[in-house]
Amino acid sequence: MIELKNINKTFDDGFQALKDINLSFEEGKINVLIGPSGCGKTTTMKLLNRLVDYTKGEILIDGENIQDINPIALRRKMGFVIQNIGLFPHMTIYNNVATVPKLLNWDKQKIHSRVTELLEMVNLDPKTYMKRYPSELSGGQQQRIGVIRALAAEPSTILMDEPFSALDPISREQLQDELLRLQTEINKTIIFVTHDMDEAIKIADQIILMKDGSVVQKGSPQEILANPANDFVRDFIGEKRLGTDRKLPQLVQFISKEYIAISDDSTVKSAMEMMIAHQVAEAPVVKSDGRYVGLINLYDMLSNKNRNLHELIKKSSIVITEKDETESVLNNLDELHGCTPIINVDSTLVGILDKNKLLQVLKHVTEGQSGVA
Repeated sequence: MIELKNINKTFDDGFQALKDINLSFEEGKINVLIGPSGCGKTTTMKLLNRLVDYTKGEILIDGENIQDINPIALRRKMGFVIQNIGLFPHMTIYNNVATVPKLLNWDKQKIHSRVTELLEMVNLDPKTYMKRYPSELSGGQQQRIGVIRALAAEPSTILMDEPFSALDPISREQLQDELLRLQTEINKTIIFVTHDMDEAIKIADQIILMKDGSVVQKGSPQEILANPANDFVRDFIGEKRLGTDRKLPQLVQFISKEYIAISDDSTVKSAMEMMIAHQVAEAPVVKSDGRYVGLINLYDMLSNKNRNLHELIKKSSIVITEKDETESVLNNLDELHGCTPIINVDSTLVGILDKNKLLQVLKHVTEGQSGVA
C-alpha cells in the first residue's frame, strides 16, 4: 500500500505544483493519474521514487516513510517506464533488460532465466531478440522491452509515465491490451500517467483526475462515468462518453462461454489441479445438473488442502442472471468477483461475465472527443 498524506510541492520559483494531495494506491491495482497539462500528475508520480521531493506532508510505502529510504535503493525497488522508452542504444536487448538485476548483483544464470522469462511473457522469442539492439526493433517492440525492463528485478511497484503516447493508434491499443494481460499474471501496483481519458477508462482500476495541483475526483472508471463530481470532470470526460441516450447492448453479449466449472463433488486436490492446468485463480462450482453453487478460490485451497471442498465455497455477494440489464451490472461492477458467474432463472450456470469486453463496448458506445489534453 502506498499512501500520500497532505502532500504539497512548491518549486524554488514559488510555483505550487501540488496542494494537499491525499491518495492511496492499493496493491495489485492499476492507478491512473490523469488531467490536463500542468495539473501535477507527473510530479505526483515522481514523488514516489524521489525524482522529486515534496515540500510538506508524508508518503508511506507499507507503513515506512520514503524519506527514511535511500533514494537509489528505493528506485531499484520500483520499475519505471517512460514515454520515450529510454532504452540504451549501445546495449543489446538482453543487457537492457538485465540492467537492474546486474546492479543488484544477481548471478548470471538467474539473470538469463529472468530475461528469457520476460521476453516470452510479451511474446518476443528470446533466441531472436536477446542479441538485437533497440534500433532493430519497431516502436511497439521497443516499448514492450521498456515494460519488461521495469519488471526485471521483480519490483512490487511500477511507475509508467505516458508510456504509450508516442506510439501509433494500433500499437498503442495493442500495448494497452498487453498491459492488461500482463497484469493478470504479475499483479503489480501500477501508477500510470496519461492525458487520454479513453486509455484511463480502458486500463484503470482507479482513476485519479487532477486539476491545478489538486485531486478533483478519484474512483473506478464506472464510478466516475456514472457520477462526475463537477462540470470540469464532465467536460474532461466528454459529453459523448457520458451520453445517457445511448443504450448498452444486452448482457448476453458479455457472457463468456470460455470457462471451467468445478463439480461440487470434487476433492480439493482435483479442483486445484484443474485450476492450475487452466491458469485460473477463481472458478464457479456447480452441481451435477449444472446448477450454480458458489465460487472456489485457488489460494484458499492452497492454504487449506486438508479441508472439504464445500467448506471453501464462497457465495457471490451479487447474483447476476442472463436477463439482467447491462446498466445494472455496470453499476455494481466494483462489487463483483474476478470471476463473475451468470445464471439463468433455474440457477443453471450459463457463463461468466467478460468484464474487459463490457468496458470496451462501453468505451465505443460513449466515445467522445473531449478528455485529451
